[in-house]
Amino acid sequence: MQLLPLLTTAHALFLDFDGTLTELAPRPEAVRIASGLVPTLSSLYTHLDGALAIVTGRPEADIDGFLAPLHLPLASEHGAQYRLTDTSHPAVLPPDLENVLRAAYDLAAHYPGLLVEPKRASMALHYRQAPHLEGLCHDTLVRAMQQVEGVELLRGKCVFEVKPRGVHKGQAILDFMTQAPFAGRTPVFVGDDVTDEAGFAAVQALGGWGIKVGEGPTMAQHRCMTSAALRGWLSSARTTLERER
Repeated sequence: MQLLPLLTTAHALFLDFDGTLTELAPRPEAVRIASGLVPTLSSLYTHLDGALAIVTGRPEADIDGFLAPLHLPLASEHGAQYRLTDTSHPAVLPPDLENVLRAAYDLAAHYPGLLVEPKRASMALHYRQAPHLEGLCHDTLVRAMQQVEGVELLRGKCVFEVKPRGVHKGQAILDFMTQAPFAGRTPVFVGDDVTDEAGFAAVQALGGWGIKVGEGPTMAQHRCMTSAALRGWLSSARTTLERER
């Protein structure tokens, strides 16, 4: 197994959520937070002087609920919404997704295995419990998107998302890296999905490194096979940084 590099106080740490910090679940709300994860993130946030952010497709409220009482810097909805301090703001003008949502809800009404997830600036159609409907989900959203300006389709693990065009995790990381306390540090990004590849590209272009969780092709320089192993690496980093204080 490949050893992951050492995290230091000179790094800025960016973390995906589903499939990275947590194992994937049949439904988004069914995710379970491992014992010790929240204290570990809290400690790392302190020792990195606040240069730790969650970069996720999830809405802001989901992350705050799962990681309470933490209120970390956050790029939510793949970077459509930013929170660097106490308040969040849109990174782009949210598109009108009424037609897309209507088409998705109509489809889900006929197929109970589907789940529609509305967000502030985007929407997701989950088919994890009905993988045979992947093609139908794709075609339904593509047709509905023809009536909407400025959006694109993003494919993830058993999910399609309709989001503002040009919004992605890589751009979110680049934007955060221009702001304190991230600026001037070496960025590290950890993710598990094809939606995280833009993040890997961004940090590596800045001289940092990416960590891919799980199998599959990736441009990330490093790999960690499971979320549990990744949490172990974070815990070890916490211990090391605490000793150095």
